[in-house]
Amino acid sequence: MNHSEKLFFIIHKVPELLLSLQSDAKGNWGTLNAQQMVEHLSDSVRIANGKRAEKLLTSSDNLERVRAFMLSDKAFKENTKNAQMPEIPTPCIHLTMADAIAELKVELNDFNAYFENNPSKTVMNPFFGALNFEQWTHLLHKHFVHHCRQFALI
Repeated sequence: MNHSEKLFFIIHKVPELLLSLQSDAKGNWGTLNAQQMVEHLSDSVRIANGKRAEKLLTSSDNLERVRAFMLSDKAFKENTKNAQMPEIPTPCIHLTMADAIAELKVELNDFNAYFENNPSKTVMNPFFGALNFEQWTHLLHKHFVHHCRQFALI
């Protein structure tokens, strides 16, 4: 899948797929319900669009290895741990799933607009380092596919 196809998937296809989920639906693994997962996706896009500044958490000796995985087509494993997420999910921020999806759409549009206006910029990912637009799109696509599989959307 090329960059344009990945970008279309994350900006257009995923929000459409999410509409079929009830907010309290449980995934095939993990502790997040469907709405918590959507809000988690928005959090990750807020990092990608530069609204939430992050510092690199990965040590310099591990960075090359984790970046190689991130840039590969290997999927995230089920129950992949995120060091920035608590063991017990935080309560939903939005009152409805529709509101959570609407926020995700805004964040995705802002992601696309940020890099349209700043094509040579990079934005720090706490695990994989500074990423450009194509790298962020690849990572978001990988991340979104992971959660779509979690909730049997694809």
